[in-house]
Amino acid sequence: MPDLIFAIEGVEVTASAAAPTLAFQLRISNFDPEERIHTVVLRTQIQLEAVRRRYSPEERQALVELFGQPEQWAQSLASVLWTHTTVVVPPFQGNTGLSMPVPCSFDFNAAATKYFAGLEHGEAPVLFLFSGTVFYAPADGALQVAPIAWDREARFRLPVERWKQMMDAYYPNSVWFRLPRDLFEKLSRYKVRKGLAGWDQALESLLAEAPGAVVRA
Repeated sequence: MPDLIFAIEGVEVTASAAAPTLAFQLRISNFDPEERIHTVVLRTQIQLEAVRRRYSPEERQALVELFGQPEQWAQSLASVLWTHTTVVVPPFQGNTGLSMPVPCSFDFNAAATKYFAGLEHGEAPVLFLFSGTVFYAPADGALQVAPIAWDREARFRLPVERWKQMMDAYYPNSVWFRLPRDLFEKLSRYKVRKGLAGWDQALESLLAEAPGAVVRA
């Protein structure tokens, strides 16, 4: 039965995707190099292991919304679920490498986006938890099916600059966030009533009208 080992060897920004995407370079090795792997349906849960990193005072303040005040972090700092992904691995013997695309949200309501945005430099510790199904043929040639062992995982340290580079490429000098529909409709009516051309102008106008607000260009 296949005994698969997984490793993440690198990461690149996918320049031509419809949405921000990181391509992780995945290496899969089988303990028996002669065993023929017909295909693998590989499911991956990806987590951000926040406890495996040191944080500057500025980063601690930026992450208050996720983990609470810095003095609470001994109890509140925890892993953050990033996403799930599924890939189909083509036939191989021994070992194989492939690109595992991971779409990335820039929605600031998502915990993973808040985490990456709060980091200034260094690396983000990422944990990949693997599961799925292996279709293989032992020496007698009969096709068989087996699950991936429950404890298969890999760790990788993702350069924060790589994530920022990706988001700058897809959303230059921009961020986006989700609003409840009724609040969006109120903002839309306000924009029309004021004769404003864009949403940024509508928000700047609202901020300028707030008591005690100081809005700088």
